[in-house]
Amino acid sequence: MGRSREPFASLVLYHAFKWSVVSPVLHAYLRGRVYGAENVPKEGPLVVVSNHASDFDPPIVSCAMRRPVAYMAKEELFRVPVLKQAIELYGAYPVKRGMADRSALRSALNCLSEGWAVGIFLEGTRTPDARILNPKLGAALIAAKTQVPLLPLSLWGTQAIFKKGSPLPRPVPVTVRIGQLIAPPTSTKREELEAVTKHCVTAIHALHDLGR
Repeated sequence: MGRSREPFASLVLYHAFKWSVVSPVLHAYLRGRVYGAENVPKEGPLVVVSNHASDFDPPIVSCAMRRPVAYMAKEELFRVPVLKQAIELYGAYPVKRGMADRSALRSALNCLSEGWAVGIFLEGTRTPDARILNPKLGAALIAAKTQVPLLPLSLWGTQAIFKKGSPLPRPVPVTVRIGQLIAPPTSTKREELEAVTKHCVTAIHALHDLGR
C-alpha cells in the first residue's frame, strides 16, 4: 500500500494545533466525551465514516481519533498562499464546490497510500439532526479500491454548537463515539458498496442513539 504513517511534518502540525486549540475547545468549552478511542488503529490507512452536523466536525473527529484525519476542503482555500501549504500539511485535499470530482477521489486514494486516515461524511453534507438519510457510496468505493477498513464514528450534539444568527459557538455538550472496524467491500459492485454503506450507517446510528 505504501507508507504506514502520515508524514512527520503533518504529525507535528497536528499535535501542535490539537493541544493548543482543538483539545481545549472540545474538552473544556464543549465538555467533550470520547468513547471507543481504543478502536482506532494507531497507524496505517483507514477510512473514517461519520454523520455530519457542524463545521466543527472535522477537527473534533481528528482530535478524538488521536491521529490526523484528512478531509476534503473547498478548492478556493487552495488558492490562498501559505494557507494552501498549511491545510495540505494538515491533510486537506481540494474538491469542487457541489460535486465530488475525480481529482478528489484520486487525492483521497493518494492520502491512503501515504498512511493517512481519510474522513468521509456519509451524507456528503450537514444534516440538522445529525442523522444519515441519504448516504453516498464514495467511502465504500474508496475502501473497496484500496482494501482499507472503515471505522464508523458518531458525533452527538455538534448540531447545536452554532445557533442561527449567533456569530459565536455555544458551549453545548458534545459526545464522540467510535465503533468497531468494518471490513471493506471485496469488489466495487454496486450491491456490495450499498451493503457495506448500509452497515456503516446502521453502526453510526446505533452509536448516536446511545446519546450523551
